[in-house]
Amino acid sequence: MLDFLEINDKNEQILREYYKNCSYGLCEYSLGTKLMWCGTLHPTWTEVAGCLVIRNRINGKIVHDYPVAGPEGDEDAALTAIENDCIEQGIVPVISVVPKCRITELLARYPYVKVSDIRTWRDYVYNSEDLRNFAGRRYSGQRNHIKKFYEACPHAEFRKLTAEDLPLIQQFWEDYDREFAKGDNSMAVQELQIAKRMLRRAGTGDFRCGGIFDGDRLISLSLAEKCGNTLIVHIEKALYSYAGVYPATVQAFARAYGEDVKYINREDDAANKGLRTSKLQYGPAFLAPKYRVEPQNELLSHVHEIPVLTTERLTLDAIREEDIPAYNRLVLDQERNRWWGYDDVAGLGGPVEERSFFDVARRDFENRGAVNFAIRMNGEFIGEAVLYRFNYRGDAELGCRILPEYAGHGYGTEAFSAVADWGLYAVQLNRVVAKCFHENAASYKMLSACMRPAGKDETFCYFEKKV
Repeated sequence: MLDFLEINDKNEQILREYYKNCSYGLCEYSLGTKLMWCGTLHPTWTEVAGCLVIRNRINGKIVHDYPVAGPEGDEDAALTAIENDCIEQGIVPVISVVPKCRITELLARYPYVKVSDIRTWRDYVYNSEDLRNFAGRRYSGQRNHIKKFYEACPHAEFRKLTAEDLPLIQQFWEDYDREFAKGDNSMAVQELQIAKRMLRRAGTGDFRCGGIFDGDRLISLSLAEKCGNTLIVHIEKALYSYAGVYPATVQAFARAYGEDVKYINREDDAANKGLRTSKLQYGPAFLAPKYRVEPQNELLSHVHEIPVLTTERLTLDAIREEDIPAYNRLVLDQERNRWWGYDDVAGLGGPVEERSFFDVARRDFENRGAVNFAIRMNGEFIGEAVLYRFNYRGDAELGCRILPEYAGHGYGTEAFSAVADWGLYAVQLNRVVAKCFHENAASYKMLSACMRPAGKDETFCYFEKKV
């Protein structure tokens, strides 16, 4: 499993190195967003195949950002690592806030997928030149507001802010609190507290900060960071008592810090009507979508109940309650199951009870994570075949085990072939895979009879069957 780390002062620079060259242009692909919204997103990170992988836990559900590749990064390998990590945990590998430039790769990657594109997530992205100049008829309103602002405050000027200006920033927040109508908007209050914490980083790292002064009084401020060809503006605040100060700040900040970027991202509107109206008035070049991609396995689409499969000598169907004694004997046979490759008892995570393994098998199918077939001869339970570990890319793994008194008669090969064909032609998988320990001669013989070799490592021999 992947080893994810908390974001802290010691490793911020690692994330910054990835984000500063990231071309996705979305606010989530920035250090500032991870720091500001850590209490909501709960982001953790790791490096895989030269890529930054971020795992977020939102409302108890794990979702991942799309991998951010470094100079030698392999996005495909990073995605595969995310998928494998999620499969080990028994969860779906959800990739969220996927930029438009990467959605095609994911749609081609997953045969079955649920995609959402929520309007309120979209970032407002502007041409840097537009915000620097406010040229043309569509910006006549902004130009008029700015003109009136400077007529009322002829000595107002924009200055860059550094750590030495923290006392002035603190005074700004005191002035802002006196004007800020908190009301019952808990989200606005939370966002304000986050902004206050973030402004302590003014002038540090790659954060660009500045504001407009009326004499010695700071009356507005903004904080941003450059990621690729986009300046991502995390904070824009101003004293409401100064009419026109907001458009004046937007333009001044863009002129001070937007010369080396093509776009300026002023983030989403969080379904706030006032923010949406304001941000649309500045004429965004586009609203950047953020896709949420939730792969689905083939069971969800094609299997509503465990079917009955028949072979020359066997019947395969769902495990029933009357099978529990024989099923428990199969699962708890340690001598035979040392070749199984999975510790069923440890996998329970609790004490073994009479129905434990039966309930796990039933629950796995209800969640469409696996299909456990009972293998029967003349109606008697003699073993099981399990199709599991769906990788969301058209593959699933198949395992089979037989009670000791029925071993050596080819029942495993017969059952295994039947489930493999069912997986390929009824479940519509692209590939069924299997493995066995090098020392397990019986399983090697069985798999060789119905599948093709697909390589080996220090522990296992691998096999596959394709359509």
